[in-house]
Amino acid sequence: QVPVVESGGGLVQPGDSLRVSCTTSGRTFSSYGIAWFRQVPGKEREFVAGVNWSRGSTYYGDSVKGRFTISRDFAKNTVDLQMNSLQPEDTAVYYCAARAGGVATRRELYEFWGQGTQVTVSS
Repeated sequence: QVPVVESGGGLVQPGDSLRVSCTTSGRTFSSYGIAWFRQVPGKEREFVAGVNWSRGSTYYGDSVKGRFTISRDFAKNTVDLQMNSLQPEDTAVYYCAARAGGVATRRELYEFWGQGTQVTVSS
């Protein structure tokens, strides 16, 4: 198995930036696809961004293009999501997910999930 852990959530005001990180415990992501999803109560879990660890190819959901950036950090063995120009509609629990394959937008294709980290954007 590949344990997945998120960190970096918090409370910010509209227009602020925040970075959340995803890492594994004792194992590199290797050739995995890693993605961030988010979920608001009463709504389906939404694909936010993804990166293929080996190739570095990135993908973004339409709602965050131009504002969020996903990246790899080989030294720290993390996948980071830089979130800029945050708005109230970005408020959600953000989950990191990994799968032994390329990035996909369907949540059911991911084998490993973190516990989620809360991001709240409010004035």
